[in-house]
Amino acid sequence: MHEVTVSRFVRAPPRVVRRVLTPEAVIEYEGSFEVQSVEETDDGPVVVAGSRRFQFALRFETLENGLFYEQAGDAGPFDAMETTVTVDSENEGSQVTMQSAVSLGLPLTSVTDRVAAWKRRGELKRALDALATDVE
Repeated sequence: MHEVTVSRFVRAPPRVVRRVLTPEAVIEYEGSFEVQSVEETDDGPVVVAGSRRFQFALRFETLENGLFYEQAGDAGPFDAMETTVTVDSENEGSQVTMQSAVSLGLPLTSVTDRVAAWKRRGELKRALDALATDVE
């Protein structure tokens, strides 16, 4: 798996940022897929996201300072993907960090996983920009 990390300062306190960082919002902020449904389970919410062509599940966990989510099951754009979103207080605002590890599970992993991580970095940057627009 290849890891990427993206951070952004947001001019809103952590409590405001955490309030809008719902599983549905995170997927919408990333901009690649639409939320199809959300199921509350004993282990946390499972978001079914996708496009016209396919759907896949993302399992979410609430952390003390953010969220963790991972692709669940065999369907999905990646062989494996997990992401941690943290929100920390900084200079009368928040530092929001998204760290993700991805793998396509294809031959030549040094190349294919790097391409997947490059695409994932774009999704994470888009998510942080959308979050900032929502709370600032």
